[in-house]
Amino acid sequence: MKEHGTAQPVTDRAQLIEWFAEKGKPKSAWRIGTEHEKFLFHKGSFKPVAYEGAQGVGELLRLLKEQHDMQPIIEKGYIIGLKSDDGGSITLEPGGQFELSGAPLASLHETCSETGSHLRQMRDITQQLDLCMLGVGFQPLWQRDDISWMPKGRYKIMREYMPKRGKLGLDMMLRSCTVQVNLDYEDERDMVRKFRTSLGLQPIATALFANSPFKDGQPSGLKSTRAEAWTDTDPDRCGVPGFVFDDDFGYARWVDYILDVPMYFLHRGEDYLDVSGLSFKDFMAGKLPGFEGEYPSMADFEDHVTTAFPEVRLKGYLEMRGADGGSWGNICALPALWVGLLYDEEALDAAEALIKGIKASDVEAARMAVAKDGLQAEMAGRSVHKLAHEVLEIAEAGLKSRNLLDSKGEDETKYLAPLQEIVKSGKTYADIMLEKYHGAWDGDITHIFKEYHY
Repeated sequence: MKEHGTAQPVTDRAQLIEWFAEKGKPKSAWRIGTEHEKFLFHKGSFKPVAYEGAQGVGELLRLLKEQHDMQPIIEKGYIIGLKSDDGGSITLEPGGQFELSGAPLASLHETCSETGSHLRQMRDITQQLDLCMLGVGFQPLWQRDDISWMPKGRYKIMREYMPKRGKLGLDMMLRSCTVQVNLDYEDERDMVRKFRTSLGLQPIATALFANSPFKDGQPSGLKSTRAEAWTDTDPDRCGVPGFVFDDDFGYARWVDYILDVPMYFLHRGEDYLDVSGLSFKDFMAGKLPGFEGEYPSMADFEDHVTTAFPEVRLKGYLEMRGADGGSWGNICALPALWVGLLYDEEALDAAEALIKGIKASDVEAARMAVAKDGLQAEMAGRSVHKLAHEVLEIAEAGLKSRNLLDSKGEDETKYLAPLQEIVKSGKTYADIMLEKYHGAWDGDITHIFKEYHY
């Protein structure tokens, strides 16, 4: 029997179920991991930044490594990411979108401080290279062919496979940015409640954070062009997993879903081997074409989990995936929203009640509606704007209950302020940008780079 490395081979579904069960944590150990992406562009020309060159992404990573004492992540001689001593890391999305994957932290104060430190570091280094960062959900001006691919092996495989499954997968890869939060669960029951509630409310987050109304230099007809890209990427691995709303949902159903997701690659050393479209179940049976007699390790399974892209994803923690990338304040607001809803028992009860009777088809329909209409959309016949108001009230109560104070004696509710302003005004960032485009900007999309960079 051959296997990947010396680890115990994965041959039984029960091993995978147990892996998720072992990731449960007591409430005292729950943490917050915030991830956010942003676009890089050249000052003056507003053009996307390639990997190569004196002003390239590779040089930016090199300077960050040297000036901020980070450890490089190397693939085939290229720096493709950085790790810091505090547990955070910097990674590259396919089109050079720069991502901070934050450390698991105990409070929103800590995670927002981490975001601030990172963005200040980035501003310092990008200024040295005459570059800027843009915080929106979709590249507003440049087309796919204007954007360079980053030198990562897994992206080459995905790039070739994506167009076989949808029309917008390459847009998702090259031209979208998001902000996400990773949250813990205590046990299977807690995971189910959090997964179901957050999946049911994900369209509300998409509407609140809608921040990408442009594509190819003009209005796209959408409030979240990023969200639309995900609706036509790959039906095998994206969208709203309907079984989450079934009574028997748990670790086992999730494992079955992941095992049904076609594979992309095997990671061996620095190489990514193309097994796109093949079955992980066959791999567990030692029957993967071209790798007969080889069995996966748990590392292979962990890699495979990262190739499923539903609106909420379980991979040892729950990942909220429905929001556009955006402003500095919105990067802090996204984790505040979900921590407030999911990390306090009374708030979770209230949020769960809000989606009572919601079906997967309702969520899927709302997902499409909010991409187009934002807060003006409906979900299951209810106003998304009104639901957003209720969701924010619940989140605020949840954060007040946590009662975690910063050095100024302020609790975590302050990070909801950008969202409260959006609900009060009824205008998302997308709505405001469109008003400017048709007004003060006089149809000149380059103003977005001038006004919305960090």
